[in-house]
Amino acid sequence: MPLLKERTYAIEEQFFSQYATKSKDTKGRKREEVACSMRTDFQRDRDRIIYCKAFRRLKNKTQVFFSPEGDHYITRLTHTLDVAQIARSLARALALNEDLAEAIALGHDLGHTPFGHSGERILNKLAPGGFRHNEQSVRVVDVLEKDGLGLNLTYEVLDGILNHQRTGHPSTPEGMCVRIADKVAYINHDLDDAVRAGVLKLSDVPAEITAVLGSSSKERINTAITSVWQNSYGKPVVSMSEEVVQASEALRAFMFKRVYLTEFARGEEVKAERMLSCMYEYFLSNVDKLPEMFIKLLERFPKEQVVCDYISSMTDRYAIYVFNRIFVPRGWSFGDELN
Repeated sequence: MPLLKERTYAIEEQFFSQYATKSKDTKGRKREEVACSMRTDFQRDRDRIIYCKAFRRLKNKTQVFFSPEGDHYITRLTHTLDVAQIARSLARALALNEDLAEAIALGHDLGHTPFGHSGERILNKLAPGGFRHNEQSVRVVDVLEKDGLGLNLTYEVLDGILNHQRTGHPSTPEGMCVRIADKVAYINHDLDDAVRAGVLKLSDVPAEITAVLGSSSKERINTAITSVWQNSYGKPVVSMSEEVVQASEALRAFMFKRVYLTEFARGEEVKAERMLSCMYEYFLSNVDKLPEMFIKLLERFPKEQVVCDYISSMTDRYAIYVFNRIFVPRGWSFGDELN
């Protein structure tokens, strides 16, 4: 009886596109490991990401609206699951490696800060070398997880995570799927959140955009996936049609004008900046107050980097907790002395 992994290899050879990244052809890991008899390297990477601590923290990290009270607002975790689903759909439609696409998607935002992109902008101003969440996501899986040992992921997954942003250039078609899936996911669920929050109505979206993309999240995602399939099947590059790209860019510009840069969406950013700035300066001056794992990292990395590692790893509510613990006086019990 052939090993399960060997059967997967055979299926990939038979059914994958000539441009797909086949599991047996991985460039490997930085550190050699004993191979698994059942799972391919990309399947192992997926599992490692799902079971790591940074992945679990995504459930309490903001997407757009700070610490939303409603149960149905998007968090970094639900965004990540959206991206993984869309990336798998794209990979399946194009006969690419779904396992690789999913692993990249699940790890692409592990380095995101508390308070969403506001937190990223704040740390980018504070850190001497700047801060970019895609680079931090690589650092999370390469260094910070497993108490400083990292997850030792494959080259292809690391490349996809690093290059998932709009300006990135993934070296695999599966990474290209994730790059598109990320844009499709966030623009659609951010629009849904804005409607849910009462910031705008669906009817506010310009008609020339909905005429191309559709008037609901389901229609817009289907339009994007269909466009990628029609434009990319049998080709080495994954892309959407120019018409869909232009409509998507118009929707993104609309969201920046009506949601992302509005006083409503960024109303708490001044508070977040004050909070993260105070904590950044505090831990730079008091590195002994960092958790033990981060203190150990000081032996290998500059303190500015390690402080960024700690702060960016925080969830929204943990950042508030740490700030209160450091800077807010604790209550005083007066007992019965006034009686």
